[in-house]
Amino acid sequence: MKLTPLDIKKQEFKKVLRGYDPVEVDSFLDMMSNEFSDLLTQCKDMTGQLVEFETQLRDYRQMEKTLQQTLMQAQEASGRSIENSRKEAQLIIQEAELKANQLLDRARMDLSRMKEEIATLRSKKESIVSRLKVLLNSEVELIKAIEVDDDELSKDLSKGSGRDAIAIDDIMKKL
Repeated sequence: MKLTPLDIKKQEFKKVLRGYDPVEVDSFLDMMSNEFSDLLTQCKDMTGQLVEFETQLRDYRQMEKTLQQTLMQAQEASGRSIENSRKEAQLIIQEAELKANQLLDRARMDLSRMKEEIATLRSKKESIVSRLKVLLNSEVELIKAIEVDDDELSKDLSKGSGRDAIAIDDIMKKL
């Protein structure tokens, strides 16, 4: 049986000869009724707070679960991001190495081509120098021949032969 403050207030006891003082019993019952009423009020308040706290606890647990899931997702995303960054860095390095190799190959080809051009130019220079030497030697020989002819012509003119006109024509032809 559940007691209420009203039950305590309305409780009546039998009167017996040598029993308890009715005023004192009534005052104690009033005091008990008031205390019991306060305790019930506190109990209801505590029950309401308990429900509120349980609701908050449930909400906090849900938030904790959500935060843990978010943290896990963030860690996974971070891991994926790091892995993707590593892969991207590796690709960049490979591309750079490929470009560097291409540049080296191109530079080697250019160097080889330039060496060939230098060799070709040297051979052309040597050819031109040789031809110039031959040409200059022939010109020197021609000059010597003209000098010899001039000496002979001078000798012939001093002799007074009539060949002056013919010798001049021959000289002009040689030039």
